[in-house]
Amino acid sequence: MSIAVVTGSSGLIGSEAARFLHARGLEIEGIDNDLRRYFFGEDASTRWNADRLAGTLRSFRHHDLDIRDEAAINALFARLGKAVSVVVHTAAQPSHDWAAREPLTDFSVNATGTLVLLEATRRHCPEAVFLFTSTNKVYGDTPNRLPLVELETRWEVDPSHPYAGHGIDEGMSLDQSQHSLFGASKVAADILVQEYGRSFGLKTGVFRAGCLSGPAHSGAQLHGFLAYLARCVVSGAPYTVFGYRGKQVRDNLHSLDLIQAFWQFIQHPRPGGVYNMGGGRQSNCSVLEAIALAERLAGRELCFTVSDEARAGDHIWYVSDCRRFEGDYPGWSRAYDLPRLLGEIVEAARERGEAA
Repeated sequence: MSIAVVTGSSGLIGSEAARFLHARGLEIEGIDNDLRRYFFGEDASTRWNADRLAGTLRSFRHHDLDIRDEAAINALFARLGKAVSVVVHTAAQPSHDWAAREPLTDFSVNATGTLVLLEATRRHCPEAVFLFTSTNKVYGDTPNRLPLVELETRWEVDPSHPYAGHGIDEGMSLDQSQHSLFGASKVAADILVQEYGRSFGLKTGVFRAGCLSGPAHSGAQLHGFLAYLARCVVSGAPYTVFGYRGKQVRDNLHSLDLIQAFWQFIQHPRPGGVYNMGGGRQSNCSVLEAIALAERLAGRELCFTVSDEARAGDHIWYVSDCRRFEGDYPGWSRAYDLPRLLGEIVEAARERGEAA
């Protein structure tokens, strides 16, 4: 039986990947040391998800390892060897704001940790497919220079602009923009993954994701937009919107739709492939629109305030153009629109006892 190594295996995307690949007959070696708890506090801990995976997946082994620990990662990969057919790398420090608190920690997790995993893959299982969850933040704040039009509940790109129809494609420049330190560390990792595909022939794929979410998300104020919003609506906790009058637009992709895209790539890898990946025009909303939908789904109002201070490097409008991936992998399509996605998240918040 072949093996999938999944980093960040207790998080949103990692746990979804673990369940999906396990159902297709792979043994899962999950790497997760619950750094999310360190980043965002006890409420954001993923320990509950690690316990759930261990209790429900027969061929799952949890490793409490730090991806920056070169000796420990190499020892694990050396032991597993060429039986590893897939590496799904989702572990990260994911917040703009938190990165500014500890830049060295942010860069070491996002960039150095990725390099450690790439080298371990190259040395011990060079035929494995290596999937990397990147971010649309590699484009910095360049999207904010698009011709934007303010509407009643959202910002939109001017209808005459090429991005109006399908969203932002992979041709957008990464240069001459404010990335935030988080964005900079993810750029470094993104380019490293591409380079290991081009220089060493590893079967690497880069997925520059918009807002990823789902019922397994441990949302926090600094990361996990929809999950944290659902928690606040269900529990009655106050919520703060940062900047742009709450009209900033995000596209939102269910974690399972992303894993379905991963599965397409695993079966027919294109080394060094780079893809924008998100909800696109099918699933996007402003913060104000998300609040209204969450209130309707939860059957209660949210207590929220709007701060004038926007987060550094934050996008006013971002919708992913996924046509490059859809062209390479025509078997992929999104199963979730926004109401179905947010409905699952609200229900999960209730089940986890987050209601007041």
